[in-house]
Amino acid sequence: MAAALRPLSTGELLDATFSLYRRHFVLFLGIFALPHLCVLAFQCLAFTLQPAEAGLRNALTAALFGIVAALLGIVVAAASQAATVVAVSQVYLDRPASVMDSFSKVKNQIVGVIGLSLAIGFLAGLGFIALIVPGILLMIRWSLAVPAKVLENKSVGEAMSRSSELTHGNRGRIFVIWLLFAVLSFGVNMLLQWPIQIAAGGARGITALQHAAVAWQVASLVATFVSQCLVGPLATIAFSLVYYDERVRKEAFDLQLMMTTLDAPDLQGALA
Repeated sequence: MAAALRPLSTGELLDATFSLYRRHFVLFLGIFALPHLCVLAFQCLAFTLQPAEAGLRNALTAALFGIVAALLGIVVAAASQAATVVAVSQVYLDRPASVMDSFSKVKNQIVGVIGLSLAIGFLAGLGFIALIVPGILLMIRWSLAVPAKVLENKSVGEAMSRSSELTHGNRGRIFVIWLLFAVLSFGVNMLLQWPIQIAAGGARGITALQHAAVAWQVASLVATFVSQCLVGPLATIAFSLVYYDERVRKEAFDLQLMMTTLDAPDLQGALA
């Protein structure tokens, strides 16, 4: 696909995203599923070990399990997102990619991606507190920070600045992409959750799982896991493609890549 690098419209970017995902479905599913299985296993273990009786000690135990699960989720999200960015780069530039190779290439970047995600989450969170809109604007501004960090080996601050530079002038379409995949993620999750909620509590609907047996709560976790694995890669694929598209538009990356390809078969320098 490297020879086809050119400025893309929003529709073409979305089409390229779904096309890439469809043609490399096993690759992207594996990248998301393998690490998220660890989170799912821990959550299921927490549910099975959670005492049925109420009490301060049991509440503290549940809170501890929740904190550990949240921390594990942050690590897993960073690893899968970084590995997906590498996999997109490999296949988009017409190079071989595999699940294990993608994780291998980012093993030294995961801590940095975690720091980047926490920094963006904290600052954007403050923006959301300030009437929501500033938070949305900051999320759009830094939407390309992870691809910039992973593919250009930037520091946290440099990746955020790089994203601001690349997204400048095209933030409207980035908002459209964010909105589309947020709605898609919510829709798929609800589609998988509703049958479980209805079966668990009948007329109680979405509150049913709060009072349901452990088996139904575990089923809900499995449904969330399936939803994450199916839809999770799409947004990362899309913004990785937006990253390359912005470089093509603003830095003639397609010409740089062409010259690099002519000068040397190894394209490692093209990612710098």
